[in-house]
Amino acid sequence: MDKFQEMRVFSAVVDASSFVAAADSLGMSKAAVSRYVSELEQRLGVRLMHRTTRKLSLTPEGEVFLARCRDILASIESSEAEISTRSVTASGLLKVSVPVSFGIRHLAPLWSEFLSDHPQVTLDVQLADRVIDLVDEGFDLAVRIARLPDSSLISRQLASTRLVLCAAPSYLKRRGTPAHPSELAQHDVLGYSLMAMGDQWQFTGPEGPLSVKVRPRMWTNNGDSCVAAALQGSGIQLQPTFLIDDELASGQLVEILPQFRSVELGIYAVYPSRKFVLPKVRAMVEFLANELGQAPWVKKKPA
Repeated sequence: MDKFQEMRVFSAVVDASSFVAAADSLGMSKAAVSRYVSELEQRLGVRLMHRTTRKLSLTPEGEVFLARCRDILASIESSEAEISTRSVTASGLLKVSVPVSFGIRHLAPLWSEFLSDHPQVTLDVQLADRVIDLVDEGFDLAVRIARLPDSSLISRQLASTRLVLCAAPSYLKRRGTPAHPSELAQHDVLGYSLMAMGDQWQFTGPEGPLSVKVRPRMWTNNGDSCVAAALQGSGIQLQPTFLIDDELASGQLVEILPQFRSVELGIYAVYPSRKFVLPKVRAMVEFLANELGQAPWVKKKPA
């Protein structure tokens, strides 16, 4: 007999607590249901359930086998659903959360192309630098920039970016260039308040990793505000290359202490863990991976 059908019938009998009710739900005769269960027990050589005129109950062996059956049946159902969705056109409302500066600089120019490629999709793009709860707030997808993705979510790395210590030439002319990260304590520093490391800036230098406590003269929760202040000569900042690649290339900002490298961050597409990924979500992830795979800020070098 078909092993899949045996597991399906056995699970139905347990769920319904009745051979008759299981037969009705499966569109089969009671005799056929009984035959499936009996032949399954004979093939396995164990009794899976106790039968009385009033109720059914599982044996210890039956409980173990039921758990395995449900895992297998759920896996088959999930696989079939995933394969089915691959052939479905991306459509519907797609709610996406993206970081503010990265969203404006690097993602906003891409949305028109995505909409053109997927005419049945409607985009709702929300810009926020806080970590939103995708499930509770009803988002399909988020772009996050972090050292590691949230383990409770499915993620795909789209690109990477490096934090760079830099300042305007005018500031360095006025205050001098630090020779070691420890000297940052004597300099004007511009701090990004949402950075995970806070005021303990981390570097890896010729002698290994080190952490330096800084005392920012200005804190802000927006990276572009840090960059604007740095360009005016207000201080030294630690910012990702996707924000300062043009300024480094033009010489408006100068990288400081390049032998002391700070952390590298991944740029991820994250979405809730589900049995299968909706076509609209898959389409966006593939689109972003393709567009950001050759990140321009990785290629550019200071002039």
